[in-house]
Amino acid sequence: MEAESLYNLLQLPQAGPPVEEELPQGQKRKYVPPTSRKDPKFEELQKVLMEWINTELLPEHIVVRSLEEDMFDGLILHHLFQKLAGLKLEVEEIALTEASQRRKLALVLEAANRSLQVEEQQARWSMEAIFSKDLLATLHLLVALARRFQPALPLPTNVQVEVITMERTKSGLKSEKSVEQLTECSTEQDQSKKDVFDELFKLAPQKVNAVKEAIVNFVNQKLDRLGLSVQSLDTQFADGVILLLLIGQLQGFFLHLKEFYLTPSSPAEMLHNVTLALELLKDEGLLSYPVSPEDIVNKDAKSTLRVLYSLFSKHKLRESTDGMSCGSPN
Repeated sequence: MEAESLYNLLQLPQAGPPVEEELPQGQKRKYVPPTSRKDPKFEELQKVLMEWINTELLPEHIVVRSLEEDMFDGLILHHLFQKLAGLKLEVEEIALTEASQRRKLALVLEAANRSLQVEEQQARWSMEAIFSKDLLATLHLLVALARRFQPALPLPTNVQVEVITMERTKSGLKSEKSVEQLTECSTEQDQSKKDVFDELFKLAPQKVNAVKEAIVNFVNQKLDRLGLSVQSLDTQFADGVILLLLIGQLQGFFLHLKEFYLTPSSPAEMLHNVTLALELLKDEGLLSYPVSPEDIVNKDAKSTLRVLYSLFSKHKLRESTDGMSCGSPN
């Protein structure tokens, strides 16, 4: 059984709202109120991190849908850290009981802290916090891992969120509001790492159609020998078929018909095709920005452009440099 399926079976019930009995006297715990959860930059940070994790773990067929619910038991953190650090951790693969889950999570965090050169007392996360599904602690850990192993990952800058700290006293629960800093303020270097398509859609939406037209022309040149053509980037790549055929043409792959669905008839078959395509691009070192296969299937224009531009920039620009000096397109 795949790790994702096992994970879903072993997932513990979601923690309920804070009540007095859950907090020992004198202990504090932070919560993110609903208004803070809806902050656009807070949501964007979670989205970028989830897409990054899912891209890293594509070959293992592990999919994260919620950082709060999917990371607590150490299973996904185990696979993610091993992939990032290139290490083999001596921990049990599947932890069935709460005690074994806690033990596994503690070992994974111990290895992560060593790699991050963070003392346990200084870390803004802990085994207890992550196991109790503390979203803030989980985010602090993932941001630290991203900064260490994927420094080019375009995390949103200066993400701050208002939190409520609960403390149980002799007279009952006491609450206090504060602001938690999750990512640093932007620098000139950070600005240079921003994703080109984020900037394009935000600052020059009138140029999006021109970019699409250039990529459509490039794609149709390459697909002409197969008797295929593309009119709409927004819709015709959602099932993954043309994308796989295009990758095969450009990268010299032969894909057996048993490896993908030539006429997908369900979202699951479309997702299989797109996931395979993204795996091939990543193996070739062409996918520098994390892209969720679900976004392609859901016809997200920005994600589709990112994927196609990764091929365009390698093959079209290489053709443009034959016999002449040519810079990157504006």
